[in-house]
Amino acid sequence: MIHYIWQQKEWPHFNWNTDAIIDSLSRCNFKRGQLLGRVASLGMKHSLEAQAEVLAAEVLETSAIEGKKLDPDSVRSSVARRLGLPDAGLLRNDRYTEGLVDVLLDATTNYQQPLTMERLHGWQAALFPTGYSGMYRITVGQYRGDSPMQVISGPVGREKVHYEAPPGGDVATHVDQFLHWWQVEQDKLDGIIRAAIAGFWFVTIHSYEDGNGRLARAITDMALAQDEKLAVRYYSFSAQIMEEREGYHEVLENCQKGNLDITDWLLWFLGCFERAIARSDELIGKVLLKARFWEIHSQTEINQRQRKVINRLLDAGPGGFEAGLTTRKYTGMTKTSRATSYREITDLLGKKILVQNSGKGRSVNYDLVWPG
Repeated sequence: MIHYIWQQKEWPHFNWNTDAIIDSLSRCNFKRGQLLGRVASLGMKHSLEAQAEVLAAEVLETSAIEGKKLDPDSVRSSVARRLGLPDAGLLRNDRYTEGLVDVLLDATTNYQQPLTMERLHGWQAALFPTGYSGMYRITVGQYRGDSPMQVISGPVGREKVHYEAPPGGDVATHVDQFLHWWQVEQDKLDGIIRAAIAGFWFVTIHSYEDGNGRLARAITDMALAQDEKLAVRYYSFSAQIMEEREGYHEVLENCQKGNLDITDWLLWFLGCFERAIARSDELIGKVLLKARFWEIHSQTEINQRQRKVINRLLDAGPGGFEAGLTTRKYTGMTKTSRATSYREITDLLGKKILVQNSGKGRSVNYDLVWPG
């Protein structure tokens, strides 16, 4: 009995209704072209800052989709160091964060290198540097074993099986088919469609005990980088998936239980992609705002602790730092004494970098003097 798409006789020969997707595909390619043109006007330094913003969002959101919440400061610090940007003395990074940053950077900056079984194994091992997923030891750096691989939700005794992947003994054959397609179709398919198919196909195979969703999104990013011939991402597809994760899981499950017509998946992917491009305007605006701020204060003497706090406020954006900056928050962020925090805040007030908001006593808080 056929329950899943990989059991279809013609698997993995996907098909779709071109007429149904052509308008959405055209909009995606047009809007992406506009975005890349805008980024080209930023200059290299600002482009690196834009890349850092997007990569940090990718790391945070691709983990959040899998239910793993990372520390934003740790992620930004790791990304900054990898890109050669100042990290403002942020937190020491954990091995998981470092591994995920390495995977996503390798997928995009080294997009011209072949995608191989060895590379996939390396990526998956990097995601689980301790050999554990949560409290459970898993197999890393190799395909999963023969035990059934199911996507399940619900309490014990009332579980719902959303999907069951191909048998473990068949995974190597499935991945070989995928990697062959990946190579031969690079210059034949529209790049966005190829990215959509690649992500769907890989997550459907479910090659590893864990990390399949994160790897599928890294492969999607790699396909887009190959299409754009750019080692830099300026929009976060994972962040948009996180915003629409219910729809993502629903369309993925429906298509994995369907026939080989993946029109619905492509339509969802294209819509999500278009909205990710639209959201990038916010990111580019943030990068320009930060660049303008540091241009204004390029000659201002600021120590490492002050720079760290300022960057936190810049990352939050105007009005985005909840309840404003307080002496207590400054102390917590910089791990210094309350007296030193008060002195350094006073210094920033005198340099017209901070402004005091309304309030007295313990309710006193501060915000940046934002560029006009």
